[in-house]
Amino acid sequence: MNEDWRSLADADRLVHEPSRLMILTILNAVSKADFVYLQRETGLTRGNLSVHLSKLSEAGYIEIQKSFNGKVPQTICQITDTGKTAFGKYTEYLKKVVHTIDASE
Repeated sequence: MNEDWRSLADADRLVHEPSRLMILTILNAVSKADFVYLQRETGLTRGNLSVHLSKLSEAGYIEIQKSFNGKVPQTICQITDTGKTAFGKYTEYLKKVVHTIDASE
């Protein structure tokens, strides 16, 4: 196995998971997003989205702010600088994967 192929296993597994990748992609494109917007855009259930947001928050990739709009709870999510860096590294990783595949054909 050549060294280029081995490096394909270096993906950030936290970002690589499809649901979390969707969340980070959305948050990278907008300044902030509320829970309802993220749920609608990703198609995830409330529980599933909540678990993925918690994992991203624990890693420091996103910041979650909880408040109330009147009596209605509101959860706002925003990607952090750490999250932007991780997302950028992951997109570079994807480019490397494509380049490695193209070079092998």
